[in-house]
Amino acid sequence: MFILLPMDSDDTQAGKLVPLNDVKQWALIEFDAGEIIEIRFFDTREAIEEPVEIVIVASDNEYVWPFIENQIIVLVAHTQRSIDDIMESFLFKELHELAY
Repeated sequence: MFILLPMDSDDTQAGKLVPLNDVKQWALIEFDAGEIIEIRFFDTREAIEEPVEIVIVASDNEYVWPFIENQIIVLVAHTQRSIDDIMESFLFKELHELAY
């Protein structure tokens, strides 16, 4: 499964989840059997060729229709900002679906 995160940098430890309007790097996380397999960073979403299944955004107020139109599940990390915190919350189903 591929999970997409809008980030402020390509630093896996210090990078933080940011609103879509502030994205500097897209983190593509390959996740399988409860583990992160690989994290890769991209300058643009268009550079990503893998089939993204989930995008995790920073708030309910994000413009996410392009993801929804492409049948990508949108989850919201209201308080989590680091990749580790977000993926731990994802694993334990603590992230919320987008509220319309």
